[in-house]
Amino acid sequence: MQEYRRLFDLSGRIAVVIGAGSGIGEASALGLAAFGARLYCADIDLERASGTARSIREGGGAAEAVTLDIRDGGQVAAALELSGAPDVLVATPSINVRKPMLEISDGEFERVLELNLKGVFRVIREFGRAMAARGSGSIILFSSIRSQVVEPGQGAYAATKAGTVQLARTLAAELGERGVRVNAIAPGVVETPLTAQIRANPHWYRAYAEKAALKRWAKPAEMVGAVLFLASEAGSYVTGSCLMVDGGWTAVDGRFSPPL
Repeated sequence: MQEYRRLFDLSGRIAVVIGAGSGIGEASALGLAAFGARLYCADIDLERASGTARSIREGGGAAEAVTLDIRDGGQVAAALELSGAPDVLVATPSINVRKPMLEISDGEFERVLELNLKGVFRVIREFGRAMAARGSGSIILFSSIRSQVVEPGQGAYAATKAGTVQLARTLAAELGERGVRVNAIAPGVVETPLTAQIRANPHWYRAYAEKAALKRWAKPAEMVGAVLFLASEAGSYVTGSCLMVDGGWTAVDGRFSPPL
């Protein structure tokens, strides 16, 4: 008989969270650890990653900090060697260049592409191989509502976030028979360092809050439930999906033109 009370139990599992130094990545690492996972907290900022790992250890969990810039294939390989083939991989890093399409330079477009899409590809290729060889694993990528709906100034970012969903779907199709699940989470507006520019503008901030059905922004911790679901046995038959965690944003019509 299924022991439903243990659906979210991650005891004995190893999880790597990339971007664990702040925002959604930090919250995800803390949440996975609270349900028993041993964490590798990876971030380009080792000091911040160390802070997250320290918080987990102080709470009685097990965690280690890892320096990782996903634009560097060597660092990706080193993180995989350190963690082995983890049971769970969560990748959150992203950057944005908010400009009209006709004003984005080649260099700016490439900078967004290099981290948001090519970096994610490097990670899922290397960790996906290890998980497939073992015959199990859950990969969780972070997309965005911008993979589905756009506004002026989001061209490069939106393209990479739509690409992230398709990477997840493709890898899910390729690795399903080998026991590896691959999914994406698409947040709405979340109070993280990436949205600092918006939060600094009261009109822009309020407009985004009003756009969601819940009429407010999300906190990073509100993404943790979705991460736990996809990481655990609770999501054992979920793969190739894009889970919207957007406060109803994509269900509501209307738009706001930001001050570019």
